[in-house]
Amino acid sequence: MHAVQPLSVDVATTTRVRLIVRHDAPTLPQRWFLKLPSSRLRARLITALPGLVATETRFYRELAHELSIPVPDVLASVTSRYGATLVLQDLCEVDAEPLAPETALNAGQVHAAVGLLAKLHRQFAADRRFEAELSWLGERVRRTEDRLGDLLAVPLMRRGMRLAAAHVGETTREQAFRYASRRRACMQVLDGGPKTLTHHDCHPGNWFWCDHGPGLLDWQLVRAGDGVGDVAYLLATALTPEVRRSLETALLEDYRQDTGLTCSMAELMTRYVQQLCYAFEAMVMTLAIGGLMPQDANLTLIERCATAVSDHDSFARLLSAA
Repeated sequence: MHAVQPLSVDVATTTRVRLIVRHDAPTLPQRWFLKLPSSRLRARLITALPGLVATETRFYRELAHELSIPVPDVLASVTSRYGATLVLQDLCEVDAEPLAPETALNAGQVHAAVGLLAKLHRQFAADRRFEAELSWLGERVRRTEDRLGDLLAVPLMRRGMRLAAAHVGETTREQAFRYASRRRACMQVLDGGPKTLTHHDCHPGNWFWCDHGPGLLDWQLVRAGDGVGDVAYLLATALTPEVRRSLETALLEDYRQDTGLTCSMAELMTRYVQQLCYAFEAMVMTLAIGGLMPQDANLTLIERCATAVSDHDSFARLLSAA
C-alpha cells in the first residue's frame, strides 16, 4: 500500500468514509468505502442496542455472495467487542450512482425496483435455513426490537410527530400514537406473512443505479420477513402520491406474479396496506432520533408516507387486526 487519500466523511447511523487507496494488488479496487460505528452518541446507541452494524457485517460475510441482485462488493469485515467495521468497494468505481433519500422514482424506475425485490424474495421464499443457520435473521431480531419498542416507541413517536406536525394530518397523528402504544401487537400482525429475505429499509437513499439497473445497499436491518413489507416501504417513500396512486395496484399484481405467490390479490393488498404503517413509523423514528438523514429529505418522506397511510386508512386496518 503506497498511499491513502480520504475523499469524504459522512456521519449518520454509521460513520462512512470514502477513500482512494493506492496499492499494487491487482484484484483490489482503488476506491474503498468504510462503515464504522457512528461518531454520534445517539445514533451509535440506537444502532448498537439491536446490533445493526454487526448484523450488516454478518450479512456481507455470510450471505451477500448468494444474492441474485446487485449489492456492493465486500472487501473486508471485522467484528469485535468495540463494534464492527465493514470495508466495501466504492460504488463510484463501478459507475454506479447512489440515490438521494428524497428522490422520487419515475414509472420505469419503480417497475425495475419492484422487479428486483420480487427476484430477491422469490430466491429466499420459505428458506428452511431461517430456522437453522440463518436463524440470526429471525426471532432474535424481533425480540430485541420488541423490547426496544416497548421502551421507546411512544416517546419517539411523540417527538417525531411534534417535529413533523405540519406534514401529518391530525387523524394520522392520533392513529400513529395508538399504533405506538400497541406496537408489539401490531408487529405480530406485520410479521405474520410468509417469510423471505427482506431488506426492511428500502427508501430511495438505500438504492443505487448502474447500467444493469437498480441495486440495494445499507443492509443493517436485513431480516426474515414478509416481502410485501419491502414493497410497501419502497412505494410509500420513493413515489409521489400521484404516481403511487396510479401504479400501486399494477405493481402489486406484477410482484405477486413475479414472486409466484399463491395468495389472492385481495390478501396481498391487505398485507400491503398494513405494512405501510411500518414505513411511516420508520421515517418518523428517523426524524425523532435526529442526524440519520437530512431533515428536509426526512420530512419529504414522512409526508409521502403520511399520504399513503391516509389514502388506505392503514393504521385503522392494522389496529383492528392486532
